Amino acid sequence: MSAVSRRGFIAGAAGLLTLPGLSRAAAARLDELVLFGPPAGPSIVLAAALAQGHLAPLARSVRLKIWTNPDEMRAGLVSGTMPLAVMPTTAAAALYNRGFPIRLLNTMTDGLLYIVSADPALQAVPDLKGKVLAIPFGNDLPNFILSRVLTHHGLDEARDLSIMITGTPTEAIQLLLTGHVAAALVPDPSAAAAEIKSKALGKVVERRIDLQVEWGKITGLGSFLPQAGVGVTEAFLSQYPETVAALSTLLIAAADAVRADPATAAAAAAPTLDLPVPVLTAAIPHCNLVTRPAHSARSALDASFRAILAVNPGGIGGKLPDDRFYL
Repeated sequence: MSAVSRRGFIAGAAGLLTLPGLSRAAAARLDELVLFGPPAGPSIVLAAALAQGHLAPLARSVRLKIWTNPDEMRAGLVSGTMPLAVMPTTAAAALYNRGFPIRLLNTMTDGLLYIVSADPALQAVPDLKGKVLAIPFGNDLPNFILSRVLTHHGLDEARDLSIMITGTPTEAIQLLLTGHVAAALVPDPSAAAAEIKSKALGKVVERRIDLQVEWGKITGLGSFLPQAGVGVTEAFLSQYPETVAALSTLLIAAADAVRADPATAAAAAAPTLDLPVPVLTAAIPHCNLVTRPAHSARSALDASFRAILAVNPGGIGGKLPDDRFYL
């Protein structure tokens, strides 16, 4: 059992709210803090908060690095080089259930997966039958979601359509724009990038299927897919509980600020994410950005995990995570 219980962590986070300057104790303990984020929406929150100085109380130096694919992220966690990382919630659950000492701090999006296409006839999941679909990160969350959604609509992934796995969302979009696939399942801001780039090519790529809506049909929770959040190793949490609690509090305000003013957030985040401001501005409304403590999101997470268990038990390590997983 970790030395940091959820009750103690929550109490510590609440205490930080009463401190002027928020978490000065945390800053005194760390010279440098490196946060790791995905090539997707939650990193907009991290990048904007970093650029605007909102994360400065966490350490003397705070940096953000973007991981390229989930395998890189998992390797970084296991090696200890990525003690704090935004990751798919399924990846965090699978690591935890396989014995890796990790906890889920929060969720940072209610879902940002879309199937984009230039084909106006592709309007619903059954329309994917017979199509070639590009998906980044094989045997990972996008694939798990697609498999469950296809099953819900009576389609067989192997029989009814062709899947082309790519190493990154950018590669999936390139295949779409060059006509090698009919559609691509990607997170935002890649979906926004596809829409904007397609106009320069004389095409009209649009979000044709909202997978958050489809997921709600399965879980009964509405358009709600708790897709990604901050995972923290128990070693880091035990050593720097004040820093983790302060991060949890700061990210709530940071997500609120991004939603309230997408243009300002996009301008702040663009240099770090190396994406054009118009792409990020267009993407933010579709990213469903939030910061919700993991224990508050547990019912939705459990519903999603149960849905994935039905098609790919290994995707979350074969079982639902227990109470200790959720900070």
